[in-house]
Amino acid sequence: MDAQQFLVNSPLQFIDKASFTWQTPSNIALVKYWGKSEPQIPKNASISFTLNNCHTITTIEFEKIEKLDTVQFDMYFEGKKNEDFKPKIAKFFQRIAEYCPYIFEYKMAIHSQNSFPHSSGIASSASGLSAIAMCLTNLEQQLIPALNADFVTKKASFLARLGSGSASRSIEGPLVVWGNHPEIEGSSDLFGVQFPHAIHSIFENYQDVILLVDKGEKQVSSTVGHELMYNHPFAENRFHQANENLSKLSKILQNGEISQFINLVESEALTLHAMMLTSNPYFILMKPNTLEIIQKIWKYRLENNSNICFTLDAGANVHVLFPENEKQNILQFIENELARFCYKNEYICDSVGLGAKKLANPNVK
Repeated sequence: MDAQQFLVNSPLQFIDKASFTWQTPSNIALVKYWGKSEPQIPKNASISFTLNNCHTITTIEFEKIEKLDTVQFDMYFEGKKNEDFKPKIAKFFQRIAEYCPYIFEYKMAIHSQNSFPHSSGIASSASGLSAIAMCLTNLEQQLIPALNADFVTKKASFLARLGSGSASRSIEGPLVVWGNHPEIEGSSDLFGVQFPHAIHSIFENYQDVILLVDKGEKQVSSTVGHELMYNHPFAENRFHQANENLSKLSKILQNGEISQFINLVESEALTLHAMMLTSNPYFILMKPNTLEIIQKIWKYRLENNSNICFTLDAGANVHVLFPENEKQNILQFIENELARFCYKNEYICDSVGLGAKKLANPNVK
């Protein structure tokens, strides 16, 4: 599918002022994406659970100005003006400029806040950039009233991807596939799509408790990690494996074979970190407490015939996944046995969600 479809080809009906507020979630990949080519094209398809409680709320206030050569914006994070995030957002605006030419004709005030720690292995770039993308496409709907909702959703995912690949998976839910895959109808390297099949009831309202092992910023960013997949000795085998695993997981999600789900999801998590351990230069994002938690989860699963499992993102934190019918027992286990391995005993209880939510009616003048 061609990116040309997302160019603005209709006349714009400019408005003087507008304000939009969106809440967009983080997501946790079950089959991981690690390695990409420009512009933000994944080397393999991935699939993720959309989360619910881990989200970013962003308001963008737009004010019409004379057209300029650079995008004018101020960034406020959790109530305070923030210059640190501006370079990343400025780069994002550069990448999307040809698809959103109207951004040169508005001054933007971006107000953003997270329900979880920034840059700690929870996908803060995913939720943050998808929220900005939703606000921009909301403006575009005002400027081009004929746009239909399906196109706007697709374009929001397309734009979010240009800021952070995994952000393409934060627009919809509960399961989103990003990356072209022969067995997933409508899948694309350019945007995420909802998993097209009905899932087994065991995976409905699936639970994810995120153990905050380390709330500091990662020593190696995901961007650098992706670049290290160039010339990685295991890269091609890994890309092939990931696409095969997505085929397997597609069937598992439909037939409810939870033991196979556990095996595949944990293997994917460990393989992601194995790629980091074997890159050049090599690096480790797990912490000793990450491994302590994994061992405890394996022990609990064996002793209690439980369907608890874990996955990891690009960081030290552990996502503890389990079906809703085990929630009471597993939450007790986490409080009694795992919380002590978290920074200040902190963890976030989450579950699978449905994607972006508009929180306020646009104030259009």
